Amino acid sequence: MTLTFTEERIYTKKDLQELFQSVNWLSANYPDRLKKALDHCETVITAWDGELLTGLINAIDDGELTAYVHYLCVNPAYQGKGVGRELLDRIKKKYQSYLYLILIAENEPLIEYYKGNGFQQIAGQFVMEVQNFEKSV
Repeated sequence: MTLTFTEERIYTKKDLQELFQSVNWLSANYPDRLKKALDHCETVITAWDGELLTGLINAIDDGELTAYVHYLCVNPAYQGKGVGRELLDRIKKKYQSYLYLILIAENEPLIEYYKGNGFQQIAGQFVMEVQNFEKSV
């Protein structure tokens, strides 16, 4: 297995949909919107095994102080092989001059995974959201 990593946005809607379906993420149901969203992010780094999109990380930033990692997605067939770690290393390097690199871990195993990759859990902070699924087009 020889993986390549790039910040070039060479992915297609189909590539994104297949990757996000592989991890059963809701975003896979909106391939047009998913591609458009990623195309508008400041940073997208992808991992490829030949022509197969195997992983992706993206960040939204304010240009100076804070960057938010929105997605870290790795095809289950490639999990445990260092793809996620490499994507995290690349995003951390890109934003090393920023004061904050923030992400949301959705469960205990992910909290431990991110801690193992240099992130710290922020005590007393709570994630808030507004869901607009019924308004989605």
